[in-house]
Amino acid sequence: MTQKLIALDLDGTTLNNQSQITKETARVLKKAEAAGNLVAIATGRPNRISVNYYHQLQLHSPMVNFNGGLIHVPGQIWAGERDSTIPRELVFDVLKLKQELPIQMVAAEGKDFLFADQLADLDIGFFPTQLAADQILNEQTLMTDPTSLTIFLANKDQVYVKQVLGEKYPEIAMNSWGGEVNALEIVHHGINKYAGVRYVADYFNIADEDIIAFGDEVNDLDMLTNVGWGVAMANAVPEIKGIANDVTTLTNDQNGLADYLQRYLSL
Repeated sequence: MTQKLIALDLDGTTLNNQSQITKETARVLKKAEAAGNLVAIATGRPNRISVNYYHQLQLHSPMVNFNGGLIHVPGQIWAGERDSTIPRELVFDVLKLKQELPIQMVAAEGKDFLFADQLADLDIGFFPTQLAADQILNEQTLMTDPTSLTIFLANKDQVYVKQVLGEKYPEIAMNSWGGEVNALEIVHHGINKYAGVRYVADYFNIADEDIIAFGDEVNDLDMLTNVGWGVAMANAVPEIKGIANDVTTLTNDQNGLADYLQRYLSL
């Protein structure tokens, strides 16, 4: 049997609505690995809030974080590690923009660090509600280029901020978050989940046709449209269901991923 790369989004896909991996999902993924396939997480989450799931699944594969910005093997020195950073000067420019724009919060992250200019008063779960003194974002604390910069600001101000930063930093890409939280995420130009998954596949000599990927949100679009078999979850947004090769019968809260994969791989 040809080795498959199984690329997994986390939220709304591998995780249920309580942000947990069920025993059934873990069991099926273990069986998929035992059959000779490579299971890899591909998430928009940073390393700090996804590595727990990586260890729970007892994976040894590279993990794709920040929607492709960071590709690494947690806890190991891996020759293929890639971190696509953005200039720290950009972060300092955004901090200066706070003087003229109603920016609520600025957070810069890398593989092993998180800096924010204030506490998150938003209940979004992705950012801590407490910061240590050495986590306060300024020119003294941020000494290295981050992988990702997140700016929380009103939708009406996003066009102006995109224009200002885009003109000065052509090497970046800017994505607006969906949902209730108004945020702009900045990463290196060309970063997306498919580019990250393709990098992992190249490392292990796996062709596109042998990649199966699961997702539910707009940040999964590149991944699902470019791999050999892109599967949207039953709970996916309409745009993703529309472009996927197939849609699971069950949702992420009904072990939809495990159910589909078990049948697809005849486990």
